[in-house]
Amino acid sequence: MLLLFTGILLGVLAMLVVLFRLRQMLDQAEEEREHLQQERERVVDFMHHMVEALGEGLIRQELHQRIVHASILCSGALAACIFEKTARNTMRALAVEGLFPPHRPLSEIAGGKLTTRARFIEQVLKAEEFPVGEGIVGRVARSGRGELLADAGADPRMVKHDDPVLAVRSVIAVPLTFRGRFFGVLAVTNPVDDKPFSTTDFALVQSLAEQAALALHNAEFLHLQLEKKQLDLDLSIARGIQQMLLPRVMPQVNGLDLDARYTPAQQIGGDLYDLFPLSEHRLGVAVADVSGKGISASLLMAICRTNLRQIAMRYTSPGRVLTELNRVLKEDIESGLYVTMIYAVIDTAANTITFARAGHELPLFARREMVSGIYLTEYVGSEGMPLGMVPDELFSAVIAERTEPFVPGDVFVLYTDGVTEAPNEEQKEFSGNRLADAVRVLHNRSAREMNDGILENVNRFTGPSTQRDDLTLVTAKRV
Repeated sequence: MLLLFTGILLGVLAMLVVLFRLRQMLDQAEEEREHLQQERERVVDFMHHMVEALGEGLIRQELHQRIVHASILCSGALAACIFEKTARNTMRALAVEGLFPPHRPLSEIAGGKLTTRARFIEQVLKAEEFPVGEGIVGRVARSGRGELLADAGADPRMVKHDDPVLAVRSVIAVPLTFRGRFFGVLAVTNPVDDKPFSTTDFALVQSLAEQAALALHNAEFLHLQLEKKQLDLDLSIARGIQQMLLPRVMPQVNGLDLDARYTPAQQIGGDLYDLFPLSEHRLGVAVADVSGKGISASLLMAICRTNLRQIAMRYTSPGRVLTELNRVLKEDIESGLYVTMIYAVIDTAANTITFARAGHELPLFARREMVSGIYLTEYVGSEGMPLGMVPDELFSAVIAERTEPFVPGDVFVLYTDGVTEAPNEEQKEFSGNRLADAVRVLHNRSAREMNDGILENVNRFTGPSTQRDDLTLVTAKRV
């Protein structure tokens, strides 16, 4: 009977032990669940901080500061800092919060000159720079893997500071990377509860770093989008201004049939054409090509066009007009830029064209040969240097005028190298010969129909190739 009672008692005790252990396991599981829930809430809270920062459109420096602030709140650290890699393959601090210990001994950074800890941190951020691979931050930057030093004070690699407030007791450093892009290193030091960072804390900070890198990536993308929108707006405005500077309608001059085409390779270009009456029977015609493309070329084109019209009204000689234009533009043309131009005066009363070339493409004449009656095309040249390239004395010494007959049936074609140098898929150019052949075939048509036909020939030749250069084409036909 005693043995039976003893057995029952032992069985009850064993059951109680099992129940106690089960309760311990349940309590431990509940504690772990609550801990995981807290970690999850910390990450979500950090993500919330990042979303808010992006929504506020913070600049890069402000976003870095927001990241270190949120890192302290979510990790329970006393200090945090973000380091970036420089072009010199060194690391430097970008943003800090709390008394973050310097990477090197204070004496190396003129610590004796510092009066307050806040001032100390400010000067450290400005002065401290160390090679990639040096210290825990440098090692993380080089390897791309985070590090946890739970007992940093016992680690011989850690810098020991005389000021106990700057002592590093525990530290976590993790890379800020997103899709292979390295944004820097996030480091947090010294938990507020004086306990060392745990592997769980390390996993948390790694999660925070992933969210911070995503935020930095998104911020960079948003800023690029905003910059692109602003650039598109600026280009659209510049293109509108440029289109306003080009003649909207052809001037009406008795005895002339006129047409002009302009197609920039980009939103805005550096080509220029202009046609403007000088008198009842005299017409000024200009085609120019500014070196380069984009906004700077379009601005120079606008300056060139404005000055050309003013000068052309004062002088009858095309050579003199270009000489004066070179003198004026020398003050406005940046180093490395220049303008090629041909300026012609068509006189329907005298049946002539007088022109001067500032290094531009040769004008093309198409006319019937007096003796044989055959319709011929020829390129006619004259000497000249590009505008803005040489001093006034040399420019005026080189520039030369030429006068050619221009009677009914004759055709005068001006263009930029975007026409003759238009390449096909084999990188062969359209060439001046093909342009001359097209004009010869089309000479009986109107100026508009001739330009349509020339451009059709160019497009057929180039095929699907992307337009490489601005294209300008002006045709004057004597009728």
